Amino acid sequence: MVNSIKMVDLNGQYLKIKGDIDQAIQEVINASAFINGKAVESFSTELADYLNVKYVVPCANGTDALQIAYQSLGLKPGDEVIMPTFNYVASAEAAALLGLKPVFVDVWDDLFTLNENLIIQRITPATKAIVAVHLFGQSANMEAIIEIATRFGLKVIEDNAQSLGSTYTFSNWKTQMTGTMGDINIHSFFPTKNLGCFGDGGAISTNNKELAQRASMISRHGQGQKYAYEMIGCNSRLDTIQAAILRVKLRYMDSYIRKRIEAGSYYTQLLKDNSQITTPISGKSTKHTYNQYVIKIANRDLVKENLVHSAIPTMIYYPSPLHLQKAYAYLGYREGDFPVAEKLCTEVLALPIHTELTHEEQDYIIRSVIHSIDSL
Repeated sequence: MVNSIKMVDLNGQYLKIKGDIDQAIQEVINASAFINGKAVESFSTELADYLNVKYVVPCANGTDALQIAYQSLGLKPGDEVIMPTFNYVASAEAAALLGLKPVFVDVWDDLFTLNENLIIQRITPATKAIVAVHLFGQSANMEAIIEIATRFGLKVIEDNAQSLGSTYTFSNWKTQMTGTMGDINIHSFFPTKNLGCFGDGGAISTNNKELAQRASMISRHGQGQKYAYEMIGCNSRLDTIQAAILRVKLRYMDSYIRKRIEAGSYYTQLLKDNSQITTPISGKSTKHTYNQYVIKIANRDLVKENLVHSAIPTMIYYPSPLHLQKAYAYLGYREGDFPVAEKLCTEVLALPIHTELTHEEQDYIIRSVIHSIDSL
């Protein structure tokens, strides 16, 4: 009998590096530089090195990072920003809070990412940017998105909240990490992410010095020098304890990614002969890092309910597309506007996946999933 199965085993991950984490936290406490301490700058430099990007600006969370990115690009109220409707709310929320207009686009039914073939029909004279969301651990088709953006004079923002450590390979065989290809890009360090801290945390990355400087100022109340406010900003800081924790975990990032890929591949192997379940696939140009392992299945809600009785946690990412959410009704979308996303919201089910997941646990999970289907 397997132990209690967790959707994400954060405690198990911590226990394996407890000495390093505890020491890093104690060093911050000893120095008592809880805001803008040395670890914040060190983490920013080390993450930039990991990503092979010139500039990293830390901030309080991934949603703030999106807002700061929009502001850094100089987007103004009424400007339109294209983004997928099958997505977490942050990209639309941050845009709406600034008076920007989210413009939704449908997604690929097998990759779950933005369908780049549908972008051009959504471009208007008011369009200023495209948000390329790397969902569940794999990259959107960046080569096509960048080509469209270049042709129409648009900016590209990578939302890399779920896919840090993933890569994308262009047709010329050049490979880059997600979060390094857009004009400005964002990351989240929410505890369940590929690189997660012990609270909230986020960052902006870019190769553009001016954008990095603007993002840094915006995140510090718009200050260039202390008490000299050059632009409207916000208060969005990565605190020193979280930075210290992230520095430690970044050293283990490659092993964490390997473990996620191994777990995702093992699930797929167990399910490869089951015609009732559609397993996640990787795009031909991207390495999937399985921040989530999301299957598609008929009778999803009944299967999920049955799995509760087997003590197996699952999650639905996402139960409703953004264009049908009450908060965005003012945009005028209707049911049927984006049929792929709407159908996915009735089929998708995320199974437990994390760095501590064992094959024994996965065997039990898949046996239970299959039994649940067969019992319907």
